[in-house]
Amino acid sequence: MEHNKYAAVSEYDYKMIDAYLGKPEVTDWYVNAFKKFTVNGVSVMRWHWSWWAFFGNVFYLLYRKAYLPAGILLLLFVFIGMIPFGGLILWILTGGYAPYFVFKSYKEQKDTVEATISEDEKRLETMALIGGPNEWAIWVGIIVHLFVWGFILSMFGVLLAMIGIAAAGSS
Repeated sequence: MEHNKYAAVSEYDYKMIDAYLGKPEVTDWYVNAFKKFTVNGVSVMRWHWSWWAFFGNVFYLLYRKAYLPAGILLLLFVFIGMIPFGGLILWILTGGYAPYFVFKSYKEQKDTVEATISEDEKRLETMALIGGPNEWAIWVGIIVHLFVWGFILSMFGVLLAMIGIAAAGSS
């Protein structure tokens, strides 16, 4: 059964990506993205927009098991988030560049699997076992986002109340 609609990616590579992702409905999107990140066999960081990465940021990377980039991004959010509009800029950059870090994680796992396992079927089984999404990252991301946005909105409410009190006191 032919699934590969991207001629530049072999059927084997398509199946490896599909096995690693563990979500067949998104495989074509990632195959298209991964193609952009490889130029003549060399990995190249390029922009490839993902709304899931934009809204999920750190949790998108955790969901896709890109742990080191997720940790670095979290630290960046802590420090750059203190700069006016720094967090927004980082969100936008995450939406464009986070898929590359998913590719890097996939590539590292694929290289390890291919170096140690010779049978294609066992390689696919192994990629499915070490890949796949972290479903818990969705729930943690939702809870953290609700908390952060709740905090931001409550601080905005406090600010408006202080402005109202100051305006009432000056008249």
